[in-house]
Amino acid sequence: MRNRTYTADAAPGDEVTVAGWVHEIRDLGGIAFLILRDKTGQIQIKFEKDDMDEDLVETGLGVSRESVLSVTGTVAEEPRAPTGVEVTPSEVEVIAAADTELPLDPSGKVDAEISTRLNNRTLDLRKPEVKAIFEIRAEIQRAARETFRNHDCTEINTPKIVATGTEGGTELFPITYFGEEAFMNQSPQLFKQLMAGSGLERVFEIGPIFRAEEHNTPRHLNEATSIDFEGAFCDHTEAMDVAEAVVKAAYEAVAENCEAQLEAIGLAEEFEVPDGDFPRLSYEEAIERINATGKLDEQLVWGDDLPTEGEVALGEDVGEHYFITDWPSEIKPFYIMDHEDDEQLSTGFDLMHPRMELVSGGQREHRYEHLIAGFEQQGLDPEAFDYYTKMFKYGMPPHAGFGLGGERLVMTILGLDNIREAVLFPRDRQRLSP
Repeated sequence: MRNRTYTADAAPGDEVTVAGWVHEIRDLGGIAFLILRDKTGQIQIKFEKDDMDEDLVETGLGVSRESVLSVTGTVAEEPRAPTGVEVTPSEVEVIAAADTELPLDPSGKVDAEISTRLNNRTLDLRKPEVKAIFEIRAEIQRAARETFRNHDCTEINTPKIVATGTEGGTELFPITYFGEEAFMNQSPQLFKQLMAGSGLERVFEIGPIFRAEEHNTPRHLNEATSIDFEGAFCDHTEAMDVAEAVVKAAYEAVAENCEAQLEAIGLAEEFEVPDGDFPRLSYEEAIERINATGKLDEQLVWGDDLPTEGEVALGEDVGEHYFITDWPSEIKPFYIMDHEDDEQLSTGFDLMHPRMELVSGGQREHRYEHLIAGFEQQGLDPEAFDYYTKMFKYGMPPHAGFGLGGERLVMTILGLDNIREAVLFPRDRQRLSP
């Protein structure tokens, strides 16, 4: 829309055309106020009924909330207005009228259940505090990309339709692909490893992953965003350094560039950027500390995976982001390399927020024979992954990487209760639309 002025840029004395949604109308008799909202904020439109054209007043005040208007007029200073200025209109155009009955209240005065909000996401996003989440999400992804580039990474895009699953198993969404069975990719794992073995060496990707897990929790999705890194001539400790740098950069970018959004969410005063290096606990240390909390019904022993209540107990004990390293080999995926001096220990690692796991990664097995043995131990046919395994016969360097849950990062940075708050249109067991 040409010659449009955003509400935040309207200054006293300006002749402007502002456009947006009708947020509220207050009719006080001889004078009335319409609050117009756009992406930058709100502005007050003043109607002095006795001194204005009757059709102009009727057009401006006869619309329903959330109708889209264009208003042309003069900006004047008004300390009592919500933003300190108001517009006296000379022209009002109704661009798109809204129904008088809305499925939810975008002003936020009346709460709505999350299912109602997700069913009407477009309306929900008109709330400043909801819109702020996705502006912050965009800033987090921008900061991640910048951090990867600072670590000499090239951004890649890998296939999301594949002939075989990354890790096999039942966590796959099958599709029909020109009469053949195919799957939605669980992870860019295999492809990013191949790229680490190419001339690109260090790569990253921010893209969707699909997992047919029958979870129904506040922290699981069936379509999620994965922030992935893979680097040639890297070991697991270097991959952890990169993961830590990405998470810290995300917090720093939000603190520096999202002050208004944090204010809208109510976090401006309490938002903290992680300080210092993230502790690195071995798996053995982790289960010892969990057991010491006394919060589990049964003590953990070597070889146990960490249950959710164990992660929560450890997170409360540590009180900050931390890594868990040196996992038992049998727990981690077969393509994760074991320590050279102890084959019972994996180079796999997890980066944890006190509330939940954010990152899983490790050094990859780059030796062809060991990789083939790993497939066979998992009951997977190496021939089905020939496009991947054969490249390990052509000079595959040592490499390491990780996958970081994009929605979980947003969720933990902002303290959201439900991961669906961090997704525009979530996909889970119950939700396929909108």
